[in-house]
Amino acid sequence: MSTIVGVIPSRWGSTRFPGKSLAMIAGKPMIQWVVERVKQARKLDAVIVATDDERIAECVRALDIPDVRVAMTRDDHPTGTDRIAEAVQDLNIDAVINVQGDEPLIDPALIDELAEVIASGEWDMATAATLIEDEAQINDPSVVKALFNRHGQALYFSRATIPYIREFTGVPPDGTYWRHIGIYAYRRDYLLKFVAEPPCALENLEKLEQLRALDMGCRMKVVKTRDFGIGVDTPEDIAKAEWLLQQSRPGD
Repeated sequence: MSTIVGVIPSRWGSTRFPGKSLAMIAGKPMIQWVVERVKQARKLDAVIVATDDERIAECVRALDIPDVRVAMTRDDHPTGTDRIAEAVQDLNIDAVINVQGDEPLIDPALIDELAEVIASGEWDMATAATLIEDEAQINDPSVVKALFNRHGQALYFSRATIPYIREFTGVPPDGTYWRHIGIYAYRRDYLLKFVAEPPCALENLEKLEQLRALDMGCRMKVVKTRDFGIGVDTPEDIAKAEWLLQQSRPGD
């Protein structure tokens, strides 16, 4: 049986929203919402909050939730993936689920599905995508599009509008455009191999870390889902998150 941990990278120094991990959302700090959501997943053996700040660490420890612990990491990591790699490099585990620390509405069922995929041993990594139903998102460079083959293996990710429809009739066929969701599952050994590689040319152009993995020949599964949560990137996103949390509670 595979040992899988969920790791939540959480740093203090966000450019657009410093200290957002402790921003209050409906009476709880955001990191608490994320931890509680991840703990609802049934396929994880433990949850780790990887942080560089003692204030975040103290908040998580005070929650006193079983199988949730803090890993103090360096403050100079360029990405959350590098922070996660430091947190798990000495652990005897098989795989890691990377859950962003600004996703208070992450779906535990999606975490479990990714855990099942990565536990199969068939894939180096797994991630998720949701069908784009809002036409405005198709040409929005902030919405990353995912392309994958019939087996769900990732082919490419881009901020551009891909695939390009040569004979466009005004309405794209159903199932054409998929939005990438930034949650990842890694085999532990592959994660350590990934962070040891320098960014590739395509990653530098698109500013998309997952392109490094594809450049390395990664076998990456893309799981289809309807859930894409909400990333809290700015103080203005708090009100939206609170509204969505209120809407989700009756069916939680």
